[in-house]
Amino acid sequence: MFGMFRRQDPHFKEEPGALLARVRTQRSGEIVKVRISKTSEMSTSGRGYFVRKALVGPETFDQATLEVTTNRAHKVVQATVDGGELVPVSAWTD
Repeated sequence: MFGMFRRQDPHFKEEPGALLARVRTQRSGEIVKVRISKTSEMSTSGRGYFVRKALVGPETFDQATLEVTTNRAHKVVQATVDGGELVPVSAWTD
């Protein structure tokens, strides 16, 4: 970890009150948009916050699970996807 002033993970976009991400499902490659509320969805965990989100593709019903750990400044420290992969913000088309 690079301290409290680290840059945001390139797979996440920060907006006031939320983290945004895109997950490509493993089965069909559908892109699922994810919004994580910093206040209502994240639980306190050690020196930061944690959330586990079950995702379902709206078109294919593919399933994936996203787990995100952040520091106190809501910078992503670790992110894993079971059943898919994170799409870098630079590759988002919308």
